[in-house]
Amino acid sequence: MFFVFNKPAVKTVKKLLGRFGESIISFDGKVSVNRLLHIQRYSYVNVYMKWKKDSYYDSIEDIHQSILLKPIIALKNCIARDPNECIPISDVSKRGLQLDVPMKVARFMRQYPSIFEEFTGPQYNLPWFRLTPEAAEIDKDEKRVYKDCREDLQSRLKKMILMTRENVLPLKIIQGMQWYLGLPEDFLQYPERNLDDSFKFVEMEGGLKALAVERREKIFSVMEENVMKKGFIFGGTMEAIEFPLFPSKGLRLRTKIQNWLDEFQKLPYISPYDDFSNLDPNSDIAEKRLIGVLHELLSLFVEHSAERKKLFCLKKYFGLPQKMHRAFERHPHMFYLSFRNNTCSVILKEAYSFDRSAFQKHPLLGVRKKYIKLMKKSQVILKNRRVNNRFSKSSSKQDLDSDNVDKEEHEIAACSAEQVV
Repeated sequence: MFFVFNKPAVKTVKKLLGRFGESIISFDGKVSVNRLLHIQRYSYVNVYMKWKKDSYYDSIEDIHQSILLKPIIALKNCIARDPNECIPISDVSKRGLQLDVPMKVARFMRQYPSIFEEFTGPQYNLPWFRLTPEAAEIDKDEKRVYKDCREDLQSRLKKMILMTRENVLPLKIIQGMQWYLGLPEDFLQYPERNLDDSFKFVEMEGGLKALAVERREKIFSVMEENVMKKGFIFGGTMEAIEFPLFPSKGLRLRTKIQNWLDEFQKLPYISPYDDFSNLDPNSDIAEKRLIGVLHELLSLFVEHSAERKKLFCLKKYFGLPQKMHRAFERHPHMFYLSFRNNTCSVILKEAYSFDRSAFQKHPLLGVRKKYIKLMKKSQVILKNRRVNNRFSKSSSKQDLDSDNVDKEEHEIAACSAEQVV
């Protein structure tokens, strides 16, 4: 649909619209209504938002134990891959940095006796490790999930790549996000088994190896799918969709920020899978696209959470602004920043609301919960060991004191006998 203006009116409209006038008004004076929707505003009020602690999100075990679970799974895989299902400590002692182990590998493994069973090896009395029966059983469940849910995992990887600027992502970036997507370590090593023909290995500038995806059908984001579930029908790609908000208890926005947020919600929704090359990176509508990308990314992850520094690595390929960290501060009703475990984790609040039907449960989440439950058993085992050690030391000391008393009584008796004689 177009509006037609005479020449003086065209000049007036262009002057009012500023630098956007040239892009939405054609040379013959026609103005596209669809293009008018792309008018990009700069209305954000730059007010400092003070971070507020929320104990609910800081206490979610699935998220905060996941950081410790990652190196445990990596070490577990090293043992499970061995033909004998046991390894000497020398096989992994020098790979702590590669496996994200936060301390010496042997010390770390000894902290989880419910998962790793230590024994003396056949040579040189070196410590060896194998999986406990409980851990071996969960490992079988994990492999079963990978086999049964291969299409689901493939779909999550495909969606992440289709959100990029050119539908291609370097392998090193994918490998850094595998844990969050729930992909097995060797997922990319067996493309014929794990990837369909829409995936293609390519080479980017500088010889960087990458994985590209061919777009064959329309991809809907979680936001769009949830709106369609409620019976709404899209008339185009520029419909206004409001993000669901979940304010933390006691968190109130300043009036000018609240007013900006109300207007922000009314802006057209830009799907993370749509072309965004025509957006001004400093406009409000570009920020709404940024929030949509972050929302969609976190919805694909196992715990709907990720370390903030990991998300920063995606800026270049997803077309995200350099100061994307401000998005988490400007939208505290959508994202929570947790500073547990000496890191900053971004949590999608909607995934942990009372109504969790908005997201499809990740097939690997149940397996990770089993591992976390087994991790907690290690604390009980170590505590019992400390109690038993104290009891053993106390018993040994009592036995030693008893022996000394008997010896002293014997010496006293011998001296008394000598005096009588």
